[in-house]
Amino acid sequence: MTKQHKARILTGILMAAALGAVLLRNTRVTDTVASAIQPRPDPTPQDTIYSMFDAARDGNVGDYLRHYTGQMETSLKQTVSEQGESRFAGYLKQTNAPVKGIAIMEPQVLTDREVKLRVEYVYQDRNEVQMFYLEKQGKDWRIARLETAERIKTLVPYGTPVR
Repeated sequence: MTKQHKARILTGILMAAALGAVLLRNTRVTDTVASAIQPRPDPTPQDTIYSMFDAARDGNVGDYLRHYTGQMETSLKQTVSEQGESRFAGYLKQTNAPVKGIAIMEPQVLTDREVKLRVEYVYQDRNEVQMFYLEKQGKDWRIARLETAERIKTLVPYGTPVR
């Protein structure tokens, strides 16, 4: 075996090892194994709000309702039964379509089972702030009540070109 032949074989082995490493990294096998071993952390109050907004944006009434508790849940379920699920789904999509994004501040702990969060809605022409009160039920957080949204002054409207 010549030196050149040995060099080709070694180069082939190194290329195969590099390709294997790239494939392993891109398929995220290690992430899958790690996530199967580690328990998932309990959902946060912020997770509940983001998930509720996703359900509203998608018009998923069942998923939307599961984020509420108490009087809010009862009132929303009554509204759905009066309007019908498809009409309510349309309402959810329509009212959330103009929202460009949301910002959720860190929760303010009120008791060991209740928190208050400030949620800012970003629209094309304005921002609004609303306070959410969530209660912990088991491992999950549920929205118990809301304050009325208030418009806040923005220095630079959403989408303004940067110069």
